[in-house]
Amino acid sequence: MAGRNEQGFTLIELLIVVAIISIIAAIAVPGLLRARMTGNETSAIASLKVVTSSQVAYSASCGQNGYATTFVILGTAAPGTTEGFISKDLGSVAAPQKSGYNFTLGNGAGAGAGPNDCNGTATTTAYYSTAVPQTFGTTGARSFATNAGNTIWQVSAAAAPTEPFGAPAVPIQ
Repeated sequence: MAGRNEQGFTLIELLIVVAIISIIAAIAVPGLLRARMTGNETSAIASLKVVTSSQVAYSASCGQNGYATTFVILGTAAPGTTEGFISKDLGSVAAPQKSGYNFTLGNGAGAGAGPNDCNGTATTTAYYSTAVPQTFGTTGARSFATNAGNTIWQVSAAAAPTEPFGAPAVPIQ
């Protein structure tokens, strides 16, 4: 039995490989989480841009110069059409969640009652919409808000910028 040749890995060799893989994972995972958080923030900004353009279209064509007070109203089609003013991912529920963010839409500061829209729904003279991370620091590190001024404001906090907008919030360039 002196010529017997055993093949395979020793326990030490396997532990070294596992340790190397663990070190590589420890280095890579934080970068992946930051990339995911940045993607969530970019999605939130894009969604608020959609809110502003949807509100402008709604106001001009159906709202009789008033703004929608909920996402569901923006998601409702005008008479004679089949599509709402905003996509279903935002316009199907009152408080949508998308890409790690919670969205809200309501009356803006100093808002008054507006005329009824083309569907007979009440409108408002100003709106305020927010995007806040579901888990601050994990799904996003910035909160966002916009209003009838159509500028998106950001703040590095777990709460959205409040109206009237100003420091510490800054507009997105």
